[in-house]
Amino acid sequence: MTPADDFVIQLALDKGVLKSTQVDAARARVADHTDLTTTPPRLLDVLIAEHGFSSKKAAKLLADEFGMPMIDMTEVRPLGELMALLPRHIAVKYMAFPVSRDGNTLRVAISDPLDVDAIDSISHYVKMSVDPVVAPADEIKLHIDRFYGKDEETLEKLMGSISSPGMEVENIDAKAAEAGSDDAGDAPIIKLVYQIILEAISRRASDIHLEPLEKRFRVRYRIDGVLVEVDNPPKRLQLAMISRIKIMANISIAEKRIPQDGRIQVTVGVKSIDLRVSSLPTAHGESIVMRILDKEGLQLGLPELGFLSDDQAVMERIISMPDGLFLVTGPTGSGKTTTLYSCLHFINKPDRKLITVEDPVEYQLSGVNQVPVRHEVGMTFANALRSMLRQAPNIIMVGEIRDLETAEISINASLTGHMVFSTLHTNDAPGAVTRLIDIGVKPFLVSTSLRAVMAQRLTRKICKKCKQPYTPDPRELRSLNITAQQAVNASFAKGAGCENCNGSGYRGRAGIFEIFVSNDELQRMIYENVGTSRLRDKARSLGMRTMREDGLRKVLSGMTTIEEVVSITVGDAS
Repeated sequence: MTPADDFVIQLALDKGVLKSTQVDAARARVADHTDLTTTPPRLLDVLIAEHGFSSKKAAKLLADEFGMPMIDMTEVRPLGELMALLPRHIAVKYMAFPVSRDGNTLRVAISDPLDVDAIDSISHYVKMSVDPVVAPADEIKLHIDRFYGKDEETLEKLMGSISSPGMEVENIDAKAAEAGSDDAGDAPIIKLVYQIILEAISRRASDIHLEPLEKRFRVRYRIDGVLVEVDNPPKRLQLAMISRIKIMANISIAEKRIPQDGRIQVTVGVKSIDLRVSSLPTAHGESIVMRILDKEGLQLGLPELGFLSDDQAVMERIISMPDGLFLVTGPTGSGKTTTLYSCLHFINKPDRKLITVEDPVEYQLSGVNQVPVRHEVGMTFANALRSMLRQAPNIIMVGEIRDLETAEISINASLTGHMVFSTLHTNDAPGAVTRLIDIGVKPFLVSTSLRAVMAQRLTRKICKKCKQPYTPDPRELRSLNITAQQAVNASFAKGAGCENCNGSGYRGRAGIFEIFVSNDELQRMIYENVGTSRLRDKARSLGMRTMREDGLRKVLSGMTTIEEVVSITVGDAS
């Protein structure tokens, strides 16, 4: 029993919160503990568990005794900048949680006001004055687990055990690999790598980035499109961890000079998760990125993508056409593949044959023939497409049009009675026309085959659990050219930050779209090879909304925020 426990129990007796008979019974319970293989229970824990005492009552007694304010942790919404000031290992060590900041003073919730050393140590670490407030220990621990992440404690223990004296880190992975799967499962490095993957999945990350820097080995998760740094393993574990991941991905650990790609499959509970692994040599070691592909987490309905009703009706009409070319454009990570899968899911009927060629096949779709590209054996996009046409499909999906050969075969397929879906890397929808012509496709082929192009970006959605009304200031309204009339009828909102969204105010993402639908006038302009700006102007005069305008509609409806739309549509400000 700690001095703080003694102090709290004596306070409870003096204030009449506990009776001496209860304390005596709890002492007898502790004394009866005879199992030498387990630690005896704390007297305070027995009083809480069996005699109606609580950590909240203990905190209230301490707060009153020391004249300190007591805080309700359920009302604390952590800020990322405060959690960065007070990292998890410090919060766990001193059972403390950052509440707010006022200038150079950090307000911190603590459970033990008697621990003056803890307050001094936190102040020294953050290089700020500390204003302590009292909160129950179990509530502080719950907040640490919720907002810093439960699994980091396990990571810290694993990293601590690996870093302990006498452990030979350099050879641990090679020994594990030689020993086979049973022995390998006991190796701390293997457990650490698995725990990093498990934590990323539990935090809904889409990517895991392991980046060797000059003096540290950085680990970051991409959550809802934003990179979040987590506790970094020691630099000395870098080589062993990278080797372990490469073994899991079935790529060569001896080759460190060239980029390599592989795949890992892990099982979490009853779910099967695929990870697409990419290694890239850098100045300070190999950088590893693992893309997490949750087959069950793939939402295949068009409404889940973020379409409003009018755009969804346009999309359903386009993808139900009997032939032609439909392109989805945007940068890497903008959700193009998910959109195409959703389109295939919508039109996948028993009377239609669907074939895809992908590099690589990311998700397995029921009822769809999916062909992986294999460059090492000559199975390129173009070669796969030629063979696919002999399979008499109704709908074809080409993962990406990268060169003239693939573009020409795709367009020829669309002109011979097939509906072809594919992606391109362009900034907007009309730019896809120019891109196809630039890689060598004849303008008349583009004009006759192209049915529509959709450009898209992903914007973070406001968390539904902590969503609250919000009034933007005039500067924010001007950034999206929001009129006074629009502002009056709008449902502006922001997320306050909660457990559901890890304090960010956002949870999940939805698309904002720009749909360019070809017609006779636009076909003639494409045939005449006019510039992108003229195509864009004409499409807008015919009713095409830009991505910024679509984003504005979603801001006004309370789906996302002004900052989100401005940040991802900066090139569309006009």
